[in-house]
Parts: sequence; C-alpha cells; structure tokens
Amino acid sequence: MLKQGLNSEKLIVQNMPEYVVVAPMGDNPDALFVGIRQFPTKKIILLYQAAQKKDLDKLKQDLVRFQIPVEAYELKGDPIESAFEFLANLKKIEGEERLLVNVSTGDRITTCAVLSACYVNGVRAFGIMDNEPRLLPMLRFSYAKIISESKMKILRALMEGSVNLESLAEKVKMSPPLVSYHFNGDRDSFGLIELGLVETVDQGREKIAQLGAMGRLFAKGYL
Repeated sequence: MLKQGLNSEKLIVQNMPEYVVVAPMGDNPDALFVGIRQFPTKKIILLYQAAQKKDLDKLKQDLVRFQIPVEAYELKGDPIESAFEFLANLKKIEGEERLLVNVSTGDRITTCAVLSACYVNGVRAFGIMDNEPRLLPMLRFSYAKIISESKMKILRALMEGSVNLESLAEKVKMSPPLVSYHFNGDRDSFGLIELGLVETVDQGREKIAQLGAMGRLFAKGYL
C-alpha cells in the first residue's frame, strides 16, 4: 500500500505486490538501485535511446546481482511520442496498479517525456530525494471521458493532415458552425483548442486546422 500526503511523502512498503519498474536511461543510474531496494520488483524495463546502448549493457550487468528480470525498450524517432506509446501499451498489459516509473534516472528529455506520459495515463511515478523514493502527485485526467464521438471524428479527420475549416466540415459531414463549436466549446463544454488537441493558424483569408502534439498522441491511442 502506498501512502501519500498532500505534499511528497516517503513511500512506505506494507504488503506491497510485486511491481514492474520502468526507468529511463540517463544521468543518474544509481537512483534505480534505490527504487528496487524499496519496492518488491518482479521486472525492470529500461528505456534507452540508440546512443545509450553501451551504457545500457553496463547497467544490465550491474543489475545481475539483484536476480530480477531486465528488459530494454528503445525509444525510436521522437522520444516523447515513443515514451507515450510505450507506457500506454504497457498499461494495457500490466495494469496501472502494477506499474511504477522511476523518473530520477533519466536525462532531461526522457524524464520529461515519461513524466508527462505518466500524468495523462494515470501511471504512478516516483523520484529519489535524500536517498529515499518519493511518490509524485499524479493528474488523474482522462481525455477519453470528455471527448465525444463527434470530436473524435474531427481528430481522426485531422490525422490525414491540415485542412481549412470548410473542407473539414465536409469530411466529417458537419456544418461549419458545428465544427467551430467543437473547436471552441462553450461555458459547459471544453473545446478541442482549449484542451490542447487542435490548433488553428491563419493562412491568407482561410483558417487552417491541424492536430496539436497532444492531439496526435490522443488520436493514435497513446493517452
């Protein structure tokens, strides 16, 4: 059982299940050892980029003495999108109650990527402070609960590329005012722009719509 106050508190081991601990490769590999000594760990998954392969092999050798299975997953292409894809898929396999992510091990980019992915997927993350693991507060927010099927249809259409609003309305078989409503929302409903899923840019006399970074991740099923 994990105990957490309003502020970051020390994590307490109390009849804990065995966890899958995810850790990005980076500047502080020693933080990984602190985490697995605190939590019963059934498997470690190391996230790495191609340039870190040599460091990865060394860390795997250092972990042999713990006799815990170690897997590695390469963050290919955009490390942020790759981290979102990995955690979304892993959550489906393991369930969020069996996952813990150590965000103190990675470099700046991978730490930001996995922490953001944890926030939007409801996966618990912890950092190491004063040689103790501290649970980080998670934002339990789900886009899926507030995105209607009509808004989802717009997002899928924008996956094909940027388009002006009139052409988008034709694609999704909605009137332009209705598309504008889904973009901007009202007092009782969040719009896609306010949610950070869609962006619009002026191009001459036309307004062009495109997916934002979070919109691409959501449309691909990574949130």
